[in-house]
Amino acid sequence: MGLALRCFLLLSFLTFTAGFDFQAGSRPSGLPVFVRNSNTAGMAANIVKRSLPSWLAASPKHRITRRSTGQGDSCDARHEYVTKLTANTHRYSFNDLSGSVSLAWVGDGTGVILALTTFQVPFFMIRLGQSKLYRSENYGKSFQDVTSLINNTFIRSELGIAIGPENSGKVILTGEVSGAYESRIFVSGDFGKSFSNLDLPFNPLTQITYNPENSNVLLGLSNNNELWLSEDFGSNWKKVHDMVCLVKWGRKSTFFFTTNLNGSCSDRGMLELKRSTDFGKTIKTVANKIYSFGLGGRFLFASVMTGKGTLRMIHVSVDQGETWNMAQLPPVGHEQFYSILGASDEMVFMHVDEPGDTGFGTIYVSDDRGTVYSKSLERHLYTTTGGDTDFTNVTSLRGVFITSVLAEDNAVQSVVSFDQGGEWVPLRKPANSQCDATAKDPEKCSLHIHAAYSTAMRLNVPMLPLSEPNAVGLILAHGSVGDAISVMKPDVYVSDDGGYTWIKALNGPHHYAILDSGGLLVAVEQNDNQPINTIKFSTDEGQCWRTYNFTDEPIFFTGLASEPGARSMNVSIWGYRDSLISQYWVSVTVDFRDLLTRDCEDNDYVQWLAHSDDISDPNDGCILGYKERFLRLRKDSVCWNGRDYMVTTQPTPCPCTLDDFLCDFGYYRKENSSECVEQPDLKGTVLEFCLYGKEEQLQTSGYRKIPGDKCKGGEMPERKEIDLSKRCVSDLLGPELLVDNRSSKSAPIVITVIIIMLLTIAAGVVFVKKYVCGGRFLVHRYSVLQQHVEANAAEGMDDPLETNHTQNGKIEFHDDSDEDLLE
Repeated sequence: MGLALRCFLLLSFLTFTAGFDFQAGSRPSGLPVFVRNSNTAGMAANIVKRSLPSWLAASPKHRITRRSTGQGDSCDARHEYVTKLTANTHRYSFNDLSGSVSLAWVGDGTGVILALTTFQVPFFMIRLGQSKLYRSENYGKSFQDVTSLINNTFIRSELGIAIGPENSGKVILTGEVSGAYESRIFVSGDFGKSFSNLDLPFNPLTQITYNPENSNVLLGLSNNNELWLSEDFGSNWKKVHDMVCLVKWGRKSTFFFTTNLNGSCSDRGMLELKRSTDFGKTIKTVANKIYSFGLGGRFLFASVMTGKGTLRMIHVSVDQGETWNMAQLPPVGHEQFYSILGASDEMVFMHVDEPGDTGFGTIYVSDDRGTVYSKSLERHLYTTTGGDTDFTNVTSLRGVFITSVLAEDNAVQSVVSFDQGGEWVPLRKPANSQCDATAKDPEKCSLHIHAAYSTAMRLNVPMLPLSEPNAVGLILAHGSVGDAISVMKPDVYVSDDGGYTWIKALNGPHHYAILDSGGLLVAVEQNDNQPINTIKFSTDEGQCWRTYNFTDEPIFFTGLASEPGARSMNVSIWGYRDSLISQYWVSVTVDFRDLLTRDCEDNDYVQWLAHSDDISDPNDGCILGYKERFLRLRKDSVCWNGRDYMVTTQPTPCPCTLDDFLCDFGYYRKENSSECVEQPDLKGTVLEFCLYGKEEQLQTSGYRKIPGDKCKGGEMPERKEIDLSKRCVSDLLGPELLVDNRSSKSAPIVITVIIIMLLTIAAGVVFVKKYVCGGRFLVHRYSVLQQHVEANAAEGMDDPLETNHTQNGKIEFHDDSDEDLLE
C-alpha cells in the first residue's frame, strides 16, 4: 500500500525568481515542503543521434586537469565510522497523519527548526483541515509539539512560514479565523519559543513580507488588492493604497508597487508604477502604461506599452525610477519577448526570444548601466509555454554560468561560460564515463546537465544543480553523457573546479546536500516505489562514497533537509512509514560531527588557483581581469572546517586581452574566433542611441569591457560615446508624461512615430522557421516534450515577473519572463 513520494524543495527566502512579465506568486518561498502523493508516470520521448554543432566546439583554453587527492585515486576504508554515526543518529516519529510538512530554519546556527504539518480537504465553499506545529532546538534530533502556542489554529499552508531576515528570530504564521472575513497572524520574536496572536484588518492574498533591513516593518497585500503596512511587527496596520497589483521591497525604506485606478489588475499595460521611500508616508508615480516591473541588483526594470496594440518596450532605471532609459537591444520583431535571466549591481543577462513558437532565443549581456546590450549566446532554450530555462548561476566560483541550448534538430544541450557570458562552450566529458547512445561518435561527446527544464518535463531529476559560495569550486548536478540531454535515468556528477572538469559520482538520481563548507557531501538515492534506509557520504568532494544504514526499519523517503548555508554537520532524512493500520511522518537526523575527529589546521589546506591548470604559469588563471588564489581543503584531509570557516582568497590583477571584452552593440563573434565583427544588417551605419534623454553616437572598434572585469593595461580597444546634444525620447517615460496623460498633445505623436520605426525594423528581421523533428528515441527533444507543457500548463505566459533577492546578494534570477521580461 506504499505510496510513491516526491519532494518539492522550494528555493530559499531570498531567491530571485523569474517570470513572464513579473509574477506575483502567492506560493510561499524559503521552505522545504515534503508531500505524499501518487506516482506520476514519466514522459516518453523520441531519441535521435546527433553531433555537436561546430559553433559550440570546445575552446582549447578550457583543458584543465582535475584536482586529485594527492594520494592516488583509490578509496581507502574509513574504519569505525559506523559506530560513531550510530551513536549520533536520532530518530523522531510524529504522531501525525497530515499530507504535507513544511520546514523552516529560524536563525543561523541556532539549531531551531519549525515543522508545520497540514491536512486539508475542500468541502463545498469552505476548506476543512488542521495544522500542527513542531519545534526543534537541536537541528531536528528531537521535536516538541507546540501546536498549543498557536491555539490549535488552522495555518494557511499556501502562505507558509515567514522567517525574518538575518538573525532576527522573527516568525509569522497566517491562520484562518472561522466565520470571519479577516485573518489572524501568530508572531514570534524569540525564534518560535512563544507566539502572540494578532488580528489582521485584511485577508492576505500573498505571504506577508519583511523589510530586508528592518524586520519590524511588514507589507501585506489583501485579497481585494489593498496594500497594508505595519511598522511594529504586525501590532498596528495602516492602509497604504487601493487596487495594488504587485508590490516589491527595494532597498532600505523603499518599496515599489503597480496599481490601476480602473479597478482591474488584469488590464495589463494600463498600470501605474509607484514608489515610496519613507514606508508609505509619501508616494510618487514613477512610470505609467506599465505592463510589469521587476528589481534586480541596482536596476529597476519596467515593461512599457508603446500605445498601439501589444507592442512593449523594456526600460531600465538605476536611480529608483527618477530617470529611465530604453534598453538598447539589437533589432527585434514584435512577436518576440524578453526575459531578465539574472541581474547584479554590475550587469544584466537578458533573453530575447526568436520570432514564432521556437522555444529558443538569444542571451544578451548589458553594460554597467543595464542599457546597451551585446550578444552572448544564440539558440538559448527558453520554453514559450511553460517559461522554463536552465540558466544557472554557479555560486561557488565567480563568472560561471550553465544553461542549455536547443540544437537545430531540437535536441537539448548544455553549455557553460566561465567569464560571465563572454564565451560559451560544452561541458567536458567526465573521465570516468562513457558516451551514451545519443552520441554519434562514442569517443566524442560531452556532459549535459539536467536543470529546471528537465524537472518541468517530469524526468526523474529530484534536485537542481547545487553550489554554495563557501564551498569553492564545488557543483553537484544530475546529468547524462552524450550528444544531448537524454531521457534515460540520469546520474549524479560532481565538479570540484567550477565546471571545468567532472566525475560521475553516483549512479542514478539522488537527493544531495553540501555540509561543512564542502568538507562533507551527503546523498540519498531517489526511489519512488521502495522504502530506503541508506545514506551515502563523501569527505573528498565526491570522489569516494561510503554508505551508512540509518535505520533498521526502512521509510518511504520524501526529502533531505539541512540548514541553509552549507555550514552545518547535521542532515535530516524525512519520510513516512506505511502499514496496514497506520501511516506517520518520520525524521532521522544524522550528526556527522564526531566522524571528523579533529579541527582543520593550516597544513590541511592547499593553495588553488581558480580557472587554471598550472599555478606556476604567470599567464594562467586570468578570468574577468584578475586571478584568484584560494586556500582549499586537501581531499585527503578528514577534518572539520567549522562554522566560522571563511573563504580565503588572494586576487591579482591581469593585463587586459581580448578575452576581457564583449562584442559591442552591433558586433558579434564568429564561431571559433575571439574577434568581434560587425553585424551584417548594421554594417556601415552610424550607431546612435538615447541615454538619459540625450542622443549619443557610439564610436567603437567592436569591443566593450565585460562589466566587473578588473584587468589593467594591456590591450585596450578604443570605445567612446559622443554627445550629439540632441534631445530625444528614449523611454516613453519622460517626466512630462507622468503628470497628466491627457495634458500632453505631443505624446501620441511621439508614440506613433516610435511604433512606425519599430515596425519598419521588425519588417527587416529574418524570421527563423521551425526545424522538423526527426530521429529515433533517446535524446530529450524540445518539440516532442513541448506538447506535455502545453497540455499541463497552469498559467499563461503573461504572468508578472518575480524578482526577489538572492541569499548571496550577488546575482538574481527570474524563473519566468515578460511576455516581454519581463516576458
